[in-house]
Amino acid sequence: MTQIDSKKKFDRLRLCKLLETIYKEHTTEELNLICNQLLQILDNFSEKSRYEEISEDKKWDESFAVLITYADGVYKKGETTLVTLRELLSKNFGSLSKVVHILPFLKSTSDGGFAVSSHTSLEEKFGSWEDLKSISNKHYLMADLVLNHVSSSHPWVQQFIKCQEPGLSNVFSPSQDLDWKNVIRPRSSSLFSQINTDDGQKQVWTTFGPDQIDLNWLNPKMTIEFLNLIITYLSNGIKWLRLDAVGFIWKEPGTTCLHLSKAHSIVKILRILLNDLLKDGVLITETNVPQKENLSYLLPEDEADMAYNFPLPPLLLEAIISSRADILNAWICDWPELPKTTTLFNFTASHDGVGLRALEGLMNEQRIKDLLINCEKRGGLVSHRRLSNGEDKPYELNISWWSAMEDPGRDSNRYQYERFLLTQLLVMSLKGVPAFYLPALLASENDIKSFSMTGQRRDLNREKFKSEKLAAVFNNPESNANKNLKYLRHAMDVRAKLPQFHPQSHMECLSKNRADIVALKRGIGSKAVFTIHNMTENKINYRFIDYEFNKLIKNDLNMQDYLTSNKYNSNNIELDPFQVIWLGF
Repeated sequence: MTQIDSKKKFDRLRLCKLLETIYKEHTTEELNLICNQLLQILDNFSEKSRYEEISEDKKWDESFAVLITYADGVYKKGETTLVTLRELLSKNFGSLSKVVHILPFLKSTSDGGFAVSSHTSLEEKFGSWEDLKSISNKHYLMADLVLNHVSSSHPWVQQFIKCQEPGLSNVFSPSQDLDWKNVIRPRSSSLFSQINTDDGQKQVWTTFGPDQIDLNWLNPKMTIEFLNLIITYLSNGIKWLRLDAVGFIWKEPGTTCLHLSKAHSIVKILRILLNDLLKDGVLITETNVPQKENLSYLLPEDEADMAYNFPLPPLLLEAIISSRADILNAWICDWPELPKTTTLFNFTASHDGVGLRALEGLMNEQRIKDLLINCEKRGGLVSHRRLSNGEDKPYELNISWWSAMEDPGRDSNRYQYERFLLTQLLVMSLKGVPAFYLPALLASENDIKSFSMTGQRRDLNREKFKSEKLAAVFNNPESNANKNLKYLRHAMDVRAKLPQFHPQSHMECLSKNRADIVALKRGIGSKAVFTIHNMTENKINYRFIDYEFNKLIKNDLNMQDYLTSNKYNSNNIELDPFQVIWLGF
């Protein structure tokens, strides 16, 4: 029998107490049985697993970067896509892919894999569990735990239709007559969808649409179901878990059904389970909501390890398009104080659109409207959600990040590369772990063809790449994809050697009340690194105004850019349009 250390014992007691708190309406006998089942599953995994020998106490440092990609983001005829992806990673992405987030790879029926139809099998074209595990030999693997819903084709839904267990208990089908008027929606589709069952017509809850049937977390056995899936993930090399749309999992009449306290308690349970199984496991919450709600999963310290930094993409996009970084600077200057054991997942592009809910309270309606118009001029689209009063409100921007960097003038490519690099380098500069989206790095333009075929707006930013065509792109030193990867790999290599960029390292914004630059200080004293970003298409001069700075200056030409090795006069730093420099002594 594996020895259980004192912390694990304490956490296991907390686990049972949390179950009792969440599920008060269930009997003590039932909850004790569920808790014992959970503990037995944990013990069985510890007995069989060698993870304890290879896991590390350190969860992340300055060398960590996440590459976000679909399992079939790149494909080759006659080869499963995970094998093709592994080859691509080994040859082209280097330090940009220390962690690889492979978007949903389980069998599914829609929504880019998020309508999961099986918790045991991968899509055949992707390959096998062994193919997935082989990628973990050289990369940390991150995967999605889709807690809120399953596909209408999932066995649980088919059991629900036949009035059989466990599906009958696992599908959420409350009475429509209860008070649901305050429910916050992420979509404009109907909240309920009708299903014909052996017991007649029934209405099921569908937060994200009729092919994604919400699960019934009022059933405590859901915890066992998902612990089994976590075990499967860990057994196949996955260490980082993204909790997709976790804020929606708990529903109660008369509430918003978003971020309810019992949803937070379930995140606490998942954290306990993951920590019990793996020292360096990472739990990441994905909640496209205003910042205060988003951070609520980090501040307690016993919930998520990391949270998606949702205000960053729209704020940075608006700043780079308008060449006006006043709101971005104000937001960075008010960076949240988080527990030392947590951090933020910093990103620009992702498989979803650019979320707009995070701008609530940060940007006025006119600036948001201008952002939408500017993105539409660059070929983007706007998706909406439905408010409780029936009104539709913009929810996200659907546009490729590369297309969003286009110049509004006659030459759309003017400064497009420079704008793109700036946004990715700013992500590297901020406190947290940087993440990069494969299509963006490969300079993917709006995928009009895919959108016209599916009608799904998000498909504008979900281009899939033929391996042979990519090889030609990589062989062309002047291709945008090649230039992007070459420069950003270099920057990430530099970052990995500078502890000033550790996610817990000190960060200070030096450009408050300015709109033309974003200047950050990482680290302290003579070892600090200063990252300066020219947000305009004009040359600008910058001079440090830092009361500590004069103490550090020994001569006029005493600073060096870590990215280029160029020397700079600290009293007069000239930056080209959209240039970024990382200065140190």
